[in-house]
Amino acid sequence: MYTIKLQDFEGPLDLLLFFIKRDELDIYDIPIARITKEFLEYIHYMQELDLEIASEFLVMAAELMQIKVKMLLPPECTEEEEIDPRAHLVQRLVEYKRYKEVAMEMRTLEEEQSKIFYRGYYEADPRTVEEETGQEFIRDVTFFDLIASFKFAMEQMPKKFVHEILRINVTIEEQIEYLENFFARRSEATFHEVVRDFKEKIRIVVTFLALLELIRYRKLVVRQNIPFGEVFIIRNVSESLTISEN
Repeated sequence: MYTIKLQDFEGPLDLLLFFIKRDELDIYDIPIARITKEFLEYIHYMQELDLEIASEFLVMAAELMQIKVKMLLPPECTEEEEIDPRAHLVQRLVEYKRYKEVAMEMRTLEEEQSKIFYRGYYEADPRTVEEETGQEFIRDVTFFDLIASFKFAMEQMPKKFVHEILRINVTIEEQIEYLENFFARRSEATFHEVVRDFKEKIRIVVTFLALLELIRYRKLVVRQNIPFGEVFIIRNVSESLTISEN
């Protein structure tokens, strides 16, 4: 099993806010049936990638299904009269959204302040190197955006009505080499373009894991032209694309 650990962990409330922002939903009138379906789909794709799913995601999935059931029941069958089953979840989302916005504002202030007053031992601080490529990168591409690209690529695969059991020997290292060769020829592509000619689902999965590995090593970067739009994979011209073997 190959496990990806993210430095900036995104929890279930982040995923719900991702859906709300992407689809421009009213946070006070959440379509529970639709949100629950998408939430479970994302958990399914995370499982297919063998990513470690925190218990918070499973608890949230159960809570969404419970809310969905309560909303389907007639009022006389519920103990709590005239109380929207979504009320508690909405309250948590609003509070969490407020905290995230404040944290983002504080991060912006910190970045602006760091341009004026430098702290001691600032050489150890992480810095973003701007490349003169004429392209502007949107740095808030989230892990859920990448999952959305993976989901789109999987949905474009031809549907098979006969279940086939095949043993396909494909490794992370092989697909890293494939991506290195691919982006040696092209400087930019979508994930769907990268895996368009693949016939096996497992090869798409392993290629996605290889992509995460190259992003972690800063060999490739991702950007979006518009929020929740297509995610583009770009070769980082400031880094050598080949990962040295230790």
